Amino acid sequence: MTNKTTPDRYALVGHPVEHSRSPLIHTVFARQTGQRLTYELIDAEPPAFETAVRGFGAAGGKGMNVTVPHKEAAFALCRQSSEAATAAGAVNTISITDGALTGHNTDGIGFIRDLTVNLRQSLAGARVVVLGAGGAARAVIDALARDGACDIAVVNRSADRAAAAAALGGDAGRVGSVDDVLAATLLVNATSVGMGTDELPLDAALLHDRLVVADLVYHPLETALLRAARTRGATAVDGLGMLVHQAARSFRLWTGVDPPTDVMRAAAMAELSTRGVA
Repeated sequence: MTNKTTPDRYALVGHPVEHSRSPLIHTVFARQTGQRLTYELIDAEPPAFETAVRGFGAAGGKGMNVTVPHKEAAFALCRQSSEAATAAGAVNTISITDGALTGHNTDGIGFIRDLTVNLRQSLAGARVVVLGAGGAARAVIDALARDGACDIAVVNRSADRAAAAAALGGDAGRVGSVDDVLAATLLVNATSVGMGTDELPLDAALLHDRLVVADLVYHPLETALLRAARTRGATAVDGLGMLVHQAARSFRLWTGVDPPTDVMRAAAMAELSTRGVA
């Protein structure tokens, strides 16, 4: 048990943030590992992002999680960044030491651990379609390539951004189209399409029963894409497991302690159900 008189301060910064389950997750992690900390939400629009981060650090904050739309801005702000953050060009976790900002990216490892540990999915030789080319998409592409995916097709409205993201997949990465879903074994929605709406990021007719469909959106927990996937016989994977695992890696970076993740998803699911957003 940590015997500090003043809890360490952590926060999530993004816009919007009111839907986030990160305070619940880190509070449970702290309770189960004996850490004393507080975790708050900071809603900052892009022009106020740097001020929010530096102000939190100046007030004694030890670390921050970063969510949309600030992950790329966080990478630019940090004095140094981890290999994963540098590969993705995006930061979702900041460690603050004496005012110095160090950037990390735990999105990729969080996604991989959810699929391979929780869901027992093998990624070796996987044929993947990734929708989106933002910070989360790039982190996932980098992690998929490291874990053995043989083909990673990146689909994005901007061909230049798709090409830049696909390059993170090495020999496996390429610019693709939604038609690649027909031969894919894994589809990853790394866009915000479906967050709070019934919008689909692609034609549901492309989904099939040999496909695992993972949506990084977790608000709502069952998106229109995941409902369509189940209807078409595909395996549907919501974004809550990735959230828990990336949060666990952030917690470890900040505290040096590995939190248990096995009970955390159930706790988060219960809280979401209570709030009527599951």
